[in-house]
Amino acid sequence: MQAYARISTENRLPYDRSHMLFDEPLVRFADGDDPLFDEYKKIIAPTHIAPRESLSNAYHLRPEELPGRISVISWILPITEATRMTNRVETKKPTRLWSHTRWYGEFFNDALRRHVVGFLKGNGFMAVAPVLESNWTRLEDQKTGQYSNYSERHVAYVAGQGTFGLSDGFITERGIAHRCGSVVTSLNLPVSERKATGPYSNCLFYADGSCKTCISRCPCGAITEKGHDKIKCQKYMRVEIGEVLREYDVGIGGCGLCQTKVTCEERNPVAG
Repeated sequence: MQAYARISTENRLPYDRSHMLFDEPLVRFADGDDPLFDEYKKIIAPTHIAPRESLSNAYHLRPEELPGRISVISWILPITEATRMTNRVETKKPTRLWSHTRWYGEFFNDALRRHVVGFLKGNGFMAVAPVLESNWTRLEDQKTGQYSNYSERHVAYVAGQGTFGLSDGFITERGIAHRCGSVVTSLNLPVSERKATGPYSNCLFYADGSCKTCISRCPCGAITEKGHDKIKCQKYMRVEIGEVLREYDVGIGGCGLCQTKVTCEERNPVAG
């Protein structure tokens, strides 16, 4: 995966091949039947798809017909410093480079998903990238806002990649500015250690109350000491940032201000 990220042209801007979108991926493994996946049906929604369900759906099998042990390969794609630096100076909207990294970067993330699936299948293992399946979707809750029925960040937490933060972002050893991906497989992989003591233990605000930089960085007041108001955030994305995205000629994006010029931008601040 690291080699693919280095050589793939899709990990570079289409109009500037000298600019890489992501640094080397962080890769960890989870047990596909970790009890947390069942907990997510209570925490997120009953419709949240567990890895065994995704693999069985892809192969038109009952979950119990799959091998007794399945694994999840989770990766983090850290956004390069060159991109992060441009967004640090902004206070209301993302830069063109940040938006293009979000837009073209997810094309690369999908290519990486297909690459990993193809490699595993080519070696005789079952494999699926749940986000690329037809049953993956984004849903809307009137009280809490949008959510997906297979969350890459929540999968990353199970794999021990990091924890959530006050802004709802995911703080890894390389920080909060990144994209996530995963593949479910019948290949039996060693389970990575989950060192976090809780779902927010990498966030300084929850650790000792000493950091509130993401609150001050949010241009619409969607982040407070009570957490992240996804509905307010998404409204700002649609109304204010939507105009910017049309100018940048991209179909989706986020301002990313709570991921840059913050203590957890490129590291886990609790780890020192």
